[in-house]
Amino acid sequence: MTAMDQEMRPLGAQISHMLKARGVDVIFGIPGVHNVEMYRGIEEAGITHVLARHEQGAGFMADGYARACGKPGVAYVITGPGVCNILTPLGQAYSDSVSVLTLASCLDEHASHRGQLHQMGDQRAAAATVCDWAEEARSAQAAFDLIDRALLEFRHQRQRSKYIQVPIELLGSLAPEAAEKTPGDHASSGGQRVPVSLGGLEQTLADAQKPLFVFGGGLVQNGDRADQAAIEILVRDLIRRSGAAAFMTYAGCGLLSAEEPLSFGTYLGRGDSKRIIGEADVVVVIGSELSECDLWRDKLGHTGTLVRVDIDAEVLADRHRADVTFHCEGRAFVEALLAALPVETAQPRWNTSDIAATKKRFRAEVDAERPGIVQICDSLSEVMPDGAMIYSDMTQFAYVAKEVWEMSRPGQWHHPSGFGTLGYALPASIGGAMARPGKPTVCVAGDYGFQYTVQELGAAVELKLPIPILLWDNHKLKEIEDSMVASQIAPNAVVAANPDFCKLAESYGCLATEPNTVEELQEALTQAFDADRPTLIRMTAVLSTP
Repeated sequence: MTAMDQEMRPLGAQISHMLKARGVDVIFGIPGVHNVEMYRGIEEAGITHVLARHEQGAGFMADGYARACGKPGVAYVITGPGVCNILTPLGQAYSDSVSVLTLASCLDEHASHRGQLHQMGDQRAAAATVCDWAEEARSAQAAFDLIDRALLEFRHQRQRSKYIQVPIELLGSLAPEAAEKTPGDHASSGGQRVPVSLGGLEQTLADAQKPLFVFGGGLVQNGDRADQAAIEILVRDLIRRSGAAAFMTYAGCGLLSAEEPLSFGTYLGRGDSKRIIGEADVVVVIGSELSECDLWRDKLGHTGTLVRVDIDAEVLADRHRADVTFHCEGRAFVEALLAALPVETAQPRWNTSDIAATKKRFRAEVDAERPGIVQICDSLSEVMPDGAMIYSDMTQFAYVAKEVWEMSRPGQWHHPSGFGTLGYALPASIGGAMARPGKPTVCVAGDYGFQYTVQELGAAVELKLPIPILLWDNHKLKEIEDSMVASQIAPNAVVAANPDFCKLAESYGCLATEPNTVEELQEALTQAFDADRPTLIRMTAVLSTP
């Protein structure tokens, strides 16, 4: 079909139609005078648009959507301030390996004509600092090619944020339809699994006295429950047939069950985990950067052979200096290793009683560091429905929960690691709820960070999303105050005047409650899932007081 035979539309409309043809059903964003042509085609293409109250909210919604279903999260923003406002979410998506694609308008010319609306020196360069790549499309075909490039890279490479900008005049100019996609080009994320040569690693593990695995977020398949269930089965079978013990990173939480006697849980960031890792003669790390936010120390602590498995070659050459590396998808590696191991259940190579005692001690340490939160986590966990997906913010409640809350399946708890952004949880949970209609989605936020994106309550109410918002209100920046005290600094600028959160939520049209007992908290959570709108549940230290 020639261009003359195709239906000509403004490029902005063609982009929306192209995205729909590539499987995009939801776009998060805010329209403005510079990107109105992008909005010409959204409804016509059959895409749902979610109106955020701030571009930061739109970016976090796209992030939460992608984490929930495995499909790319897409955001539309305007020139200049719109781009600046979404940079924080793009940095978070880059840090946590999330497939977020932002499409922005840009000025047709900015070097010789000063004083234009929304003008900035180089918005593409600004976006490039927090994205995998950032490019400008200067023709319709370039826009189509860049979108296809982004979608294919989301599938076949490490998932990180991408940014494409299109000049305003070009967005409004007539353009032919994008070419049809090649069958299979943009199927669900995960990529092809290719055969992996183990090079004798299976024998190394068989000969090891105390082999140890570290399972990271790279093993967790965002999206389809069948994919998550499959990797969960593979990982648990690997422990059974190898007799090895294991840690999970926070992002890998749920890969091993709470009942697994050889699991040290998600306590990798505990200081004494370094000693335990030092006892292993072989340590195999699959799908983890072993970053500061995984370890909270510089060194892993291994003294034996270190094996790294990752899709990102940069990780394999990092400061941990692995002895053996496998540049491949984590699932493919696990499948290859299982094919080489005996099918019989192996004898545990670690003392399971010692592991249980260690986990109990680690849990007590967490409770001592931030008293009272562990018990509240336990009470919430008891009534949390199966399959609930939780989005947390940078708050002490989440720091505790990430270590002690045992998840029954992988890919169900999402936290802004790495970049460590405040204000993530509420908009991300909105995106997650849009990706999984009818399934339980929960927001966990602190009183200070919640106010970064509190305005997105309006979007949640408009969408009639029954999201319980568990707000931990300790009336201050408690984590920072504790850090100052530990550093012998007189606490400063850590107390702020809070609003009446329940009244604020109600003013947006939400439901709101302040439980005074654990039983009331449990009842409030249960009822929130059956509501026709979000419910703010304000939690305070009084809940942990007998």
